[in-house]
Amino acid sequence: MDRGERPARLAVGVIGAGRVGSALGVALTRAGHRVVAASGVSDASRERAVERLGVVPSRPEDVAARSDLLLLTVPDDALPDLVAGLVGTGADLRGKLVAHTSGAYGLAVLNPAIKAGALPLALHPVMTFTGRDDDLRRLTGISYGVTAPDPLRPVAEALVIEMEGEPVWVEDENRALYHAALAAAANHMVTLVAESSELLRKVGVDQPGRMLGPLLGAALENVLRLGITGLTGPVVRGDAATVRKHVDALILAAPEAADAYVALARLTADRALAAGLLKPEAAERLLDALGGNVWT
Repeated sequence: MDRGERPARLAVGVIGAGRVGSALGVALTRAGHRVVAASGVSDASRERAVERLGVVPSRPEDVAARSDLLLLTVPDDALPDLVAGLVGTGADLRGKLVAHTSGAYGLAVLNPAIKAGALPLALHPVMTFTGRDDDLRRLTGISYGVTAPDPLRPVAEALVIEMEGEPVWVEDENRALYHAALAAAANHMVTLVAESSELLRKVGVDQPGRMLGPLLGAALENVLRLGITGLTGPVVRGDAATVRKHVDALILAAPEAADAYVALARLTADRALAAGLLKPEAAERLLDALGGNVWT
């Protein structure tokens, strides 16, 4: 759909006006829709409903009653119970768009609502949300993992485009793998960088961010542009002795990080070998260095 095309203006309700829900509510408001109601469990969510969305928090069933488009923006594990609870309260969902923002769930989690007459959408924004105003700026141009019944696909994609996002179709059965890929890249990267920063502090680096920033920026640029062929470092060079020194050092300084290093080094070696970047004999030496009872 062309970015100039706009569906009818919708009355939007947000159940779970937390970091994600409040940000998407603002994005939909900017697109010309109206947030008419919101609910939140935590004090922070209730405050965001007032400050960002301009509505007084109300009960989820009341939010549903007032909405044409109902956004369910609660944590993944809370989503099934929320959907079942809404239907159980007798909330009128007939003919209403009900969209969740979970990456891992597809349409099946909305089955109780579908049976009650709702029109289901899965719209997952591919972005981290901190609750700060930066979230609103970062929404521009991001991808959304979109899943919907075929007749509703144009509606789902139009909503994403209106929020200045890029709709990317994800088949229903692929949602869990799609989300695993994103979580592995983004969430685990945060853990790895935080761990590396702590190790650098242990050896006397006062500002590890200044050291890591250019390195990680270049590594990210390389992999996004070149894929696995952008790999550098001791594994792709086949430096088994260096890799073993890393493992030994980690066992002494941060044994909790050693398992992760070994697992990622093995995966890196496998990928490099498959890409022809690492010779079989070098890969064997690396795996020997990483294998055995490395914790003793």
